[in-house]
Amino acid sequence: MRRLTALRMVLWGAVVLAAAGSVFLYQRQPARQIETVEAFQPEFALTDADGNIRQSEEFRGRYQLVFFGFTNCPDVCPTTLSEVAQVMDDLGPDAAKVQPVFISIDPERDRQMGLDEFTAAFHPSIIGLAGDDVATRAAADSFKIFFEREEDPAAPDGYSMSHSPALYLIGPHGDWLRQYTYGTPASEILADLKSRL
Repeated sequence: MRRLTALRMVLWGAVVLAAAGSVFLYQRQPARQIETVEAFQPEFALTDADGNIRQSEEFRGRYQLVFFGFTNCPDVCPTTLSEVAQVMDDLGPDAAKVQPVFISIDPERDRQMGLDEFTAAFHPSIIGLAGDDVATRAAADSFKIFFEREEDPAAPDGYSMSHSPALYLIGPHGDWLRQYTYGTPASEILADLKSRL
């Protein structure tokens, strides 16, 4: 009986050591991944409401908050743009160092709907951009985001858009810095931005 108890203790000890080792390795892994991730500079060349081509390079020197969405979006897009608007208001004088950009993934319909009015309804500093299909796909690929049209009889015009819901932070030199997951409160985005400004 004592031998059986001793054996159980040894086995449980091995389980605990294995678990501790796994936790240690799990905690160490993200640090190694972060060190090996290559920086990239997402790019876009898209049309604004006045018909001017706006390129990512023109915003060098400022941080960019970039979001991909569409005007008929029922929840994710308006929620995220509301958070961006709050961030811009709360930045005060530092708001001049940040440029929010809304890139349409449904450009033809969004131009007809009035993309400029849509973004201005959230905050006047948000620039709305809508290129053609090729330029839109190139911008999305550059940011490594997903989007596609989905048939939906209940939606306006019988379709909706599925897309990556994150908000992207681009640095003053054009480097991708991070993404804020959908639902990140304005206060957290603001605190992160202020730590960089």
